[in-house]
Amino acid sequence: MAVNGIPNVRTCITPLTEGIHVNTQENLPSLPTEPFQARPQETIETDILVIGAGPAGLSASLEAVRQGAKVVLVDENQRVGGQLIKQTHKFFGSKQERAGTRGIDIAQELEQGAKQQQKKENLTVLLESTVIGYYEGTQKRHTFGIAQREEYASMFTEVKCKAAIFACGAMENMLLFPGNDLPGVYGAGAVQTLMNVYGVQPGKKVLMVGAGNVGLIVSYQLLQAGITVDRVVEAAPNIGGYHVHAAKLRRCGVPIYTSHSIKEVIGKEKVEGAVVVKLNKNWQPIKGSEETVKCDTICLAVGLTPSARLLSQAGVDMDFVPEAGGYVALHDECMQTTVKGIYVAGDASGIEEASTAMIEGKIAGLSAALLIHQKKDRKRVRQYSEELQRLRAGPFGEKPRVAKHKIGKLWGDSHA
Repeated sequence: MAVNGIPNVRTCITPLTEGIHVNTQENLPSLPTEPFQARPQETIETDILVIGAGPAGLSASLEAVRQGAKVVLVDENQRVGGQLIKQTHKFFGSKQERAGTRGIDIAQELEQGAKQQQKKENLTVLLESTVIGYYEGTQKRHTFGIAQREEYASMFTEVKCKAAIFACGAMENMLLFPGNDLPGVYGAGAVQTLMNVYGVQPGKKVLMVGAGNVGLIVSYQLLQAGITVDRVVEAAPNIGGYHVHAAKLRRCGVPIYTSHSIKEVIGKEKVEGAVVVKLNKNWQPIKGSEETVKCDTICLAVGLTPSARLLSQAGVDMDFVPEAGGYVALHDECMQTTVKGIYVAGDASGIEEASTAMIEGKIAGLSAALLIHQKKDRKRVRQYSEELQRLRAGPFGEKPRVAKHKIGKLWGDSHA
């Protein structure tokens, strides 16, 4: 949108201030009406550039620094932590996998580690900054352009690095239905941000769409915030998330309807209700099964898609892997892509949990540091890989196991 006369502003990460003026924009925007001053260009040279300061990016940065590398960490948000700063629930798994620890506490620990390395000048953190492009590099050096944002000012920074780690996460999926652009229709990530970061209730009565882990967990967090969850609808015939989360909701009186979805929103200026419908085995609406639900909020928890556009621009080989969430960069067990010196980790390499993102980040950070120092430490890489295998064991790890197997095979074929 246009904010205070400046076009192309991402309102989902722009703080609300007194007297702010926001306008929608269509097609190409007009030139800014407010004075906009560009600061001189700056060039930074470093060993490793890490794109994204979520669980994967922070873990990659800290691991690379421990190996003696100089790191620049870039994120478009106002603070580090990524999705962890919204996660008030406790992690599952073993003690090694941070079981019993809340995501917000893990974010704080990683942030403290980053601050310590900043004091030692081993790590540079650029917040409210966006990597806007990859430029032609060489076998030994890659070049990226970064836009650092300030109110009515901007600075372009050129970063030259020996290796880069893409930990840029994922984008929320949306659904197409009449009224999906009305105020009151949110992605689950937006609802978590409002509640768990800013302490703002998104509404009073919510219809949750999606019964994966995110939909179930956010539904329970809504209840904890004093918000009514009318029901959870899931298009698939089975609940996709952990049944312990589903059981908590049912104990609180929240029904979960499988083989159901949203058909349309009721309301002209905002959400005033919704029509839900039952689906047949071919995922088609069953005529006459429509039901009207009174609510003021629709929360969509219908999956994620890896953020892969910048990876594609960098020239790495991509392929569509449904089990990974969409198009992903082909990579080996060290998280290196088909372009030497460019690594990927976390949801950008395939949709999984934050626990696996942190381990993938460690593998990428370690591998990138070993590459630039021309060293090998297969023992430690193997140790992290074994941790990943343990995390992916069991029925809920089947999809990521299949995804990584396919990605590995495609990567091998590209090098055949």
